[in-house]
Amino acid sequence: MFVSKNLFVNEKGHLTIGGADTVELAKNYGTPLYVMDEDLIRENCRSFKASIDKYYGGRGLVCYASKVFSCKAVCRIAMEEGIGLDVVSDGELYTAASVGFPMENVCFHGNNKTDNELIMALVHNVGRIIVDNIFELERLNRLAEMKGVTANIMFRIKPGIDAHTHDFIRTGQIDSKFGFALETGEAFEAVKKAVALKNINLVGLHCHIGSQIFEIDPFVLAAEVMVNFIAKIKNELNYEVRELNLGGGFGIKYTEDENPVPYEKYMEKVSAKVKELCAEQGLEQPFILIEPGRSIAGPAGITLYTVGSVKHIPNIRTYVSIDGGMGDNPRYALYKSKYEAVAANKADKPRDAKITLAGKCCESGDLIGEEMSIQQVESGDIIAVLATGAYNYSMSSNYNRIAKPAVVMLKGGEPRIVVRRETLEDIVRNDVD
Repeated sequence: MFVSKNLFVNEKGHLTIGGADTVELAKNYGTPLYVMDEDLIRENCRSFKASIDKYYGGRGLVCYASKVFSCKAVCRIAMEEGIGLDVVSDGELYTAASVGFPMENVCFHGNNKTDNELIMALVHNVGRIIVDNIFELERLNRLAEMKGVTANIMFRIKPGIDAHTHDFIRTGQIDSKFGFALETGEAFEAVKKAVALKNINLVGLHCHIGSQIFEIDPFVLAAEVMVNFIAKIKNELNYEVRELNLGGGFGIKYTEDENPVPYEKYMEKVSAKVKELCAEQGLEQPFILIEPGRSIAGPAGITLYTVGSVKHIPNIRTYVSIDGGMGDNPRYALYKSKYEAVAANKADKPRDAKITLAGKCCESGDLIGEEMSIQQVESGDIIAVLATGAYNYSMSSNYNRIAKPAVVMLKGGEPRIVVRRETLEDIVRNDVD
């Protein structure tokens, strides 16, 4: 009935998430409101970890992508579930460090890390710094020498895979701001340089071919390209790369017509190819890392809104305006990303209306979706937008100086605030009188 398995309708006809009544959550905590189901987050963490254990003999690490949704509570969950983190900024690294996250299980990404961020990674003994370009490699070696340490690195490689996804989130092809290209020889030259540097320890290679991918074949092909590159490095430089990070990008169900492949199917087919090629090339199977951020958090979250005005434009469309919008979910404005919406207080009624869900920002493009199916709604109704656990809170802004919503986490159906709602004082906090 719904895109996420933790959503149901109770005897009142209200939408529930993780056993909690969404109408009551809206009443008690206000709207807009992000709601995250901790139980489903943990279940997803365990599913990926179990797949690594099964198909790679326990020689691997699941790394939750902080950019998807980062706060202290999520870092603690990842730590307790025995998985790693990938971070892309000093803020994400600081959040992880603030809860005592084991730094050996952290990967630091980014195409333009600052010196301060690299120093911070060295000071915290981050397990793997994913180097994106030669300029960064040289800076990191210099900074590591200054600190008297050796930096463990992976190179981000562009394997040249077209993952058939949105142009803005295709990152495996040669024309990308991320990583080293294989086709031009750039990646091999970088490896040659790295193995000769005194304060650099090249432990592995990393690739990421895109996001929201529903096919298995691109992942299999990427693994084949990467293992063959590891073999080339061994054969020509007599240097064996010990780790391989295959990234993420596993698709989730945002709408009823999307059918993601079960996570285990990715693992099964990709691991078979890795094992086959390693045997052929005489390689030891590398330690495998994966980064399933969206597919851990995305299905576990919803966003609740209160309907304000309903504007019918005959023979054109019906605008349903809510008390949030692109400030708390910019993905439709950026990517035309599709979502399902439900009138939470009328969830047992048929979704027989077509609407455009509009935000409150002073911007004509401030929409959450167009031609969305939903129940007949009126002012005061509570609307739930589904599968918003990924890239909503983390991409939120204060456009129009609107305060960001709170985040409520559910455990066993019991809610608690993990991120407070911003106040107007928060909006002006950094202004100078």
